Amino acid sequence: MQTLTLLPDNLPIPLDDGACSHLLGLELPDVILKSTSNDAINLSAIDGWVVLFCYPRTGQPNQALPEGWDAIPGARGCTPQACAFRDDYQKITALGAKVFGLSSQSSDYQKEASLRLHLPFSLLSDVDLLLTDALNLPTFVLAGMRLNKRVTLISFKGIIQQYFYPVFPPDKNSEYVLSWLREHA
Repeated sequence: MQTLTLLPDNLPIPLDDGACSHLLGLELPDVILKSTSNDAINLSAIDGWVVLFCYPRTGQPNQALPEGWDAIPGARGCTPQACAFRDDYQKITALGAKVFGLSSQSSDYQKEASLRLHLPFSLLSDVDLLLTDALNLPTFVLAGMRLNKRVTLISFKGIIQQYFYPVFPPDKNSEYVLSWLREHA
């Protein structure tokens, strides 16, 4: 049985291919996304700091990961990343930021993960890749699914101030976000 909360030691490390170099200073698009809290979220309308971690997909217990998943640099680690943001949630929100996760999975799929992992923040469903395409975020295709590459955005009043890409190891991403927010928020 696979353990989704632990990362294997031999994962390939993703390289920076420059796919996010255009993001600094961009406005978040006026896109409404369905959330696991059943709210319609428009990130561009949030007046303050927003941390948005984009990830390919969360796995589910007792379901096999897609064929070749662990061989894709940066694919594995969605659950550990979400759990790290869960564990650092109070520290991040104490700095005035709202936290969201985003994937192209359905909101129903995300709700299961949110409940199972006890996430205190909403996951956003970009099933039609509206936000992903509007920002030209990097993606990859596996088994007929177009999935987000892992990237974390920090915005203030709808303007992207910082991005983390590639994100590796994913379970340390929230620490890097906290460090950046402590210096800039």
